[in-house]
Amino acid sequence: MNDQNKTNCEFFNVGTGNGVSVLEIINSFERSTGEKVPHRITDRREGDIEQIYADTTFANEELKWKAESTLDETLLSAWKWQENLKTMEF
Repeated sequence: MNDQNKTNCEFFNVGTGNGVSVLEIINSFERSTGEKVPHRITDRREGDIEQIYADTTFANEELKWKAESTLDETLLSAWKWQENLKTMEF
């Protein structure tokens, strides 16, 4: 994108650009946090998207940034942040 096409506001897809399934996320979360996620496997719902993931090319090029953390590391970090919120007073 050239500077002439830029606006005052930009949107970036950040991540790895590699899709993961819901079950892969559940398994990663359980593995990294030690917490069990109650879930059940059912048929796909009508209208569910089969695959979706972000194209991170623009963010990688524009921000000179690329995701380096694994899914396990990212989910553990998010869990620790959430757990920390429980102890904070507002």
